[in-house]
Amino acid sequence: MPDRIHPIIALLQQDQRYNLDAYEFVRDSLAYAQEVLKMPAEGEEGEHHITGQQLCEAIRRYALEQYGFMSKTVLNSWGVHATGDFGEIVYNLIRIKHMRKSPSDRREDFDDVYDFGTAFDPIFELSGSDDV
Repeated sequence: MPDRIHPIIALLQQDQRYNLDAYEFVRDSLAYAQEVLKMPAEGEEGEHHITGQQLCEAIRRYALEQYGFMSKTVLNSWGVHATGDFGEIVYNLIRIKHMRKSPSDRREDFDDVYDFGTAFDPIFELSGSDDV
């Protein structure tokens, strides 16, 4: 009886652009979007479905929470350099039935959601003090 290759292993062999960690991080980010960020907002249609743009924003926030100033470096090390890469990862996961899509979802929904060059930059806030 031949051994069956797990779908994610077969995917990684077929498409070597992204590291396994990138796939796991996108799936974890989806859970983060639904559980922590409460996306989609209550009352929206569908069963916990979020858009490509919403998932990209959840990924950005989750990356900053997990990796801070190193977020872009970590994502780049996994082969991720633009929000379009998140779309490629999601659609690869859909193809192997590890994620689902709605009829209105499109791969292009992930393109150019934000600029990777600045999306993970630190945000500095000035305090209300006049002391310098």
